[in-house]
Amino acid sequence: VQFVESGGGMVQPGGSLRLSCTASGFTFSDYGMGWFRQAPGKGRHFVAGINWSGSNPYYSDSVKGRFTISRDNDNMTAHLQMDSLEPEDTAVYFCNAVAGHSFFFDSWGRGTQVTVSP
Repeated sequence: VQFVESGGGMVQPGGSLRLSCTASGFTFSDYGMGWFRQAPGKGRHFVAGINWSGSNPYYSDSVKGRFTISRDNDNMTAHLQMDSLEPEDTAVYFCNAVAGHSFFFDSWGRGTQVTVSP
């Protein structure tokens, strides 16, 4: 199982970024997919998830209304569109298969750094 995250960067507050996750090593369309983030000195927390078909996205309260998760089963990719970014969104972002708010696989990618700063 392998996850490769990309699309991070540095933006000003109010800006936008689109993250991508490419997965391999498992039957992608059998699993929900999710995004997690880890801020400096803190634990890894759930951000957004989407069911196997893409019909049911769900979010943590901190990003609801600002972030949009999507997936492409044909290309085994998941995306996180992040709008109205805030300094509190600064973190390394990771993807994984999910069941609810819990990750499924112990294998993690390197993540992608998102920095929101004036």
